[in-house]
This record gives sequence, C-alpha cells and structure tokens, in this order.
Amino acid sequence: MKKAITEIRGLDTSELQNKLLDLRKEKFGLRFRGSAEEVAKTTRHNEIRRTIARILTVLGERERTAGGKQ
Repeated sequence: MKKAITEIRGLDTSELQNKLLDLRKEKFGLRFRGSAEEVAKTTRHNEIRRTIARILTVLGERERTAGGKQ
C-alpha cells in the first residue's frame, strides 16, 4: 500500500493526469465488457478504483499546496 502511494507521489502532475485518463478508460472498458460477458478478473475493478482514488488524492494535495503558497 505505501509503495503504491509513494510511486504515485513520485510522478509528475501531467503524468498523473494521463494515467488517470487511461485508468478511467480501462474501467469503462471493464464495465462495458462485464455487462456483455463474464469478466474473468473481478479484482481488477477494485484495483483500478483504488488507484484512481489515490491519484485524485495526490492531485488534490498538490492543488491545495500550490494554492496555499500564493
């Protein structure tokens, strides 16, 4: 768990936004496939959801920090 958040914090803001976009696309694809057929790896939904939450947390922290320095 700490390794995942440390890796996310190590990325640049633009990289995080790109990764967030990719994860949201993957999540949509899994949801779409899941409605049509049985999804083999159901834990991937949870992994994606949690990673998205971590990225949004880090982006929010950075935004608040940048806003406080002005």
